[in-house]
Amino acid sequence: MDSPADTPRDSTTTDSTTTDPTASGRPVGARDRDEEGRARNSRPRDGLGRPLPYGAAGVPRQPEGVVREPEETVAEAQRLLDEGKPFHAHEVFEDAWKSGPDEERELWRG
Repeated sequence: MDSPADTPRDSTTTDSTTTDPTASGRPVGARDRDEEGRARNSRPRDGLGRPLPYGAAGVPRQPEGVVREPEETVAEAQRLLDEGKPFHAHEVFEDAWKSGPDEERELWRG
């Protein structure tokens, strides 16, 4: 539910900043943002990367923007897969894709 139009509302809801108890718990119409104002989903996630309700205990997120050597990238992603965290492994490969040289980007995206 990325837009207010997609968010279920009951007939008593009139303020766009009220919390919808039937959905994620995020204020209706609000977007998660990072320190620089970019849209970021801050919902907690389970080990498989599935979003959990706001306020639920999730697993720690993989840090973003980490630059690693290719061997380190593969080893870290494998470690996360072995721990049952495929979403986190995907994030490691995404860092390699975003930070790697142009000629390697398609490899890491695959």
